[in-house]
Amino acid sequence: MTQPWIEGRFEENVITTTVEQAINWARQSSIWPMTFGLACCAIEMMAAGASRFDMDRFGAGAFRASPRQADLMIVAGTVTYKMGSRLRRLYNQMPNPKFVIAMGACTVGGGPYFKYGYHVVKGVDLVVPVDVYVPGCPPRPEALLEGLMRIQDKIKGHKIARLAGANVGIKVDDELPVPHHSGYVEAPEEVSVYDHQKITG
Repeated sequence: MTQPWIEGRFEENVITTTVEQAINWARQSSIWPMTFGLACCAIEMMAAGASRFDMDRFGAGAFRASPRQADLMIVAGTVTYKMGSRLRRLYNQMPNPKFVIAMGACTVGGGPYFKYGYHVVKGVDLVVPVDVYVPGCPPRPEALLEGLMRIQDKIKGHKIARLAGANVGIKVDDELPVPHHSGYVEAPEEVSVYDHQKITG
């Protein structure tokens, strides 16, 4: 009986994978969060990165002070309307692929300021697209680590090669408008009409 042609050609402990899986594994194991603490939830974020909880076990302990070196924005704390445009600017300076964690009740939906806090954005997802929500007031460091693992799951399933013809044709800008003091966000009328014409026309 003849032996398979591959037998004996490789040593033990050989792992076969795809380039896509290798790149995703490297990305999920080397997340660089940006230091962006806005209020009391930032204390819990600091605790998650300290020695007791040790976020570095997950490959995400290198907090960066520059958005150009970060790929994860952890928005920890109350987002005011004054801070909204600054937050968007920092998000735009981050290289792709980039991810956002909304940490805490104030960040997720306004928290205790939802009804009477005229200065607080009712959810950071009105300013930047959010990938993972971590609720709580404040959430414990374990909750942030759970959110980090959900980000890693999302990176693990990332598809590098796009399907043929997936993004052919119309490209609609999904830029979120910065909210105003009314608490509501509406795209300008001329933008909405223009996008509608591009889609239908």
